[in-house]
Parts: sequence; structure tokens; C-alpha cells
Amino acid sequence: MSTNELNSLSAFTAQENAAKSSSKKSLSGKILIGVTGGIAVGLSIVCYPFVAPALRKHCLPFVPATSKQIDNVLASVRRAGTADKLLDIGSGDGRIVIASAKRLQLESHGVELNPWLVYYSRLAALKGGVFGQTKFYRKDLWKYDISKYNNIVIFGVEQMMADLEKKIQDEAKPDSTIIACRFPFPMLQPTKTIDDGIDSVWVYQNVKQK
Repeated sequence: MSTNELNSLSAFTAQENAAKSSSKKSLSGKILIGVTGGIAVGLSIVCYPFVAPALRKHCLPFVPATSKQIDNVLASVRRAGTADKLLDIGSGDGRIVIASAKRLQLESHGVELNPWLVYYSRLAALKGGVFGQTKFYRKDLWKYDISKYNNIVIFGVEQMMADLEKKIQDEAKPDSTIIACRFPFPMLQPTKTIDDGIDSVWVYQNVKQK
């Protein structure tokens, strides 16, 4: 074989090898893109229930209540009869509701938008032996009827307290006890304030608009 033929064969072999290498890189790139895309979609599905509330005008971030907060809340609950009920707005992992049912033997409900926290709360109530005394609803708090409760607990954020105040005044029973944690209502005057800082509790009664 002549020198020219050898050179031509070598050039052809190099081109073929380069083409194969390029094809392998392209396939690897496609696989990487596919895997990355699949992970992103999976994370989106898992995270959406946690992120979705933040897309609303107002949201209640999940910040677990401390033991001191729970004590302060339960010390503020008013018992008037056997038909009394407690509602925790933005009930998170259900610890206020469960503590109320356990320690006060009070029928207690929680409203929470995050489905995973609702499922967790139900399991925690079952494990705690108070499943029959508690209920957890996956509901928008702004659309939930609060008029059937004697005690309403609110772990709000500062930006939403004015709107919550209006909802309370419009819908709550005249003799209900409202317990606000971490932030007070802007206009209503509390009948009692317990503790300070993160464990603060403001207790309100007779909140109906005159």
C-alpha cells in the first residue's frame, strides 16, 4: 500500500473515531439532561404543596409552637360547657390541637393548607390516642367557617393580622375567646397578655363589631 493510501486510511479512521466519540458525548448529554429534568420534576411535585401557599396574597409559614407557647395557649382557653370546641388556624403539625384534646379533653380542630402537614397531624393524633377528639381539615382559612368554635387560636404573621381581625369580627361567636400568638391584632384590645417575645399570647373576648 502506498504512502498516500496509508495517509488516506489514517485520516478516514480518525474521522470515524471522532464521529463515534461525538455520538457518545451527545448520547451522554441527552441522558444527563433527561435525568436532571426528571429530578427537577420530582422535586417540583414534592415541594409544590410547601411552596404553593407562598404564592397566595397571605400565607402562614410553618413554625412549630414551643412548649411554652402551648402552655400559654392552653392556659388561655375558656371552658364554658361540654359543647365547647377549639380551632387552630394554620395548625401546622397539629401539636396545639393534640395538646388541647389531651390536656383539656376538648374537641379540637385544625385548619391547614399543606396536605403533608394535615396527614402528619392525623397520624400524630392517632399515635397520641386522641384521633376521635380531633379533626384536621385541608382548607383555605379565608374560606373556612369559624362561627362554630368557642376558642380560636391563631399563629399569624404580621402582614395578615388586619385581615384576620376582620374575619374574626365578622364570623366569630360573640362570646368566643380568640388567642393570637406571636403577633397581636392591630385594632382590637386584648383582655390579657401572657409572656413576651416568641412565646407571647394575646387573649381577646367580645370581638364582634358593634
